[in-house]
Amino acid sequence: MKANKMLTKREETDLIRFARDLVGTKSISGHEEAAIRLVEEQMHRLAYDEVAVDSMGNVLGRIGSGKQKVLLDAHVDTVDVPDAGDWEYAPFGGELAEGRIHGRGAVDMKSGAAAAVFAAAAARRMGLDKGKSVYVSCTVMEEDCDGMNLKHLFHEKNLLPHWVVICEPSNNRIALGHKGKAQVIIRTHGVSAHSAAPEKGVNAVYAMVPIIRRAEQLQDGLTRQAGPKASVSLSRISSTAASLNAVPAECEIYLDRRLAPGETRDAIQAEMERLIRGGNASWEFDSLRRRSWTGMEVGYEPFHEAWRIDPDHPLCRSCRSAYVDVFGAEPDGYVFWDFSTNAVTPVMMGIPTIGFGPGDPRLAHMRDENCPVEQIIDACRFYTCLIGRL
Repeated sequence: MKANKMLTKREETDLIRFARDLVGTKSISGHEEAAIRLVEEQMHRLAYDEVAVDSMGNVLGRIGSGKQKVLLDAHVDTVDVPDAGDWEYAPFGGELAEGRIHGRGAVDMKSGAAAAVFAAAAARRMGLDKGKSVYVSCTVMEEDCDGMNLKHLFHEKNLLPHWVVICEPSNNRIALGHKGKAQVIIRTHGVSAHSAAPEKGVNAVYAMVPIIRRAEQLQDGLTRQAGPKASVSLSRISSTAASLNAVPAECEIYLDRRLAPGETRDAIQAEMERLIRGGNASWEFDSLRRRSWTGMEVGYEPFHEAWRIDPDHPLCRSCRSAYVDVFGAEPDGYVFWDFSTNAVTPVMMGIPTIGFGPGDPRLAHMRDENCPVEQIIDACRFYTCLIGRL
């Protein structure tokens, strides 16, 4: 396969136009309908064999009807933009400048979504879909509830892929896995009293101080680990009092704990017990409730262990072959993502899963997010080649 012949000039032009349209369509988590409808229309325009939107609001397209089922997944929701006035280019403009698409979602991860949508159609045109059913899912609510979208989609559509490719940004390098995640709430419990007589109460904020110091010490230790590093970050603190003239009876902190490979739920539970030892405190794994754009209530517990695919797995070997097809050389290394992705669902189900996508992941959620056009086109070529190699 010659990668430079993989896409026609018309396909490249249409791909970039579609990526710009997606970036220019605001789709904050829970409000993705316009982006989903845009994907749905594009799939129909590319003559997908089947296009459907499930009850959660995810869109799933299929090309081919073979026994081997390949899924390319990309979420189309984004985080919000609280600083729109400080961007060089309008965050929802989808502007093309200096060879890059600028705007919220350009990296995370509408460019990958566009590349996947066009890759399935290119694979069919080249006859690379023979014996396969190629699915492309553009999913919702990943930013808050990663994996719940695919869990619902697989169940509702009775879909069990043989292979899954997560199109998150990796600078077009093969991603072998990512860290796990545990989001934890810790509360200290005090006794309320009037602020004029604080000695009669127990200030829950002061009781939280040693726990915060232990969390800081924990992070210091985690940074000294070899290999992919675990981490803990205190991302929120609040207190509850009868008024501003009362001693707080409760204090709460929120910990974002990222898990290295091999760290388990039991290990994190023991770690949290050590953090709160000796104090009047309690902890729990967080649980979230969100509503999708279709009105569906979604419950989510943000706990996932890390995962990694073996570099010698057949899926990884196929990725290396596709990489050579596109870039003319073996990959010079692999990526292990710091962040969590929709991969948590297929990995939990035992489905071989790997990652690859355009854009620098360090720009995700950042001001002036942007993605090189060349990477989007190369990602589409890679996905097309990979479909043929599987």
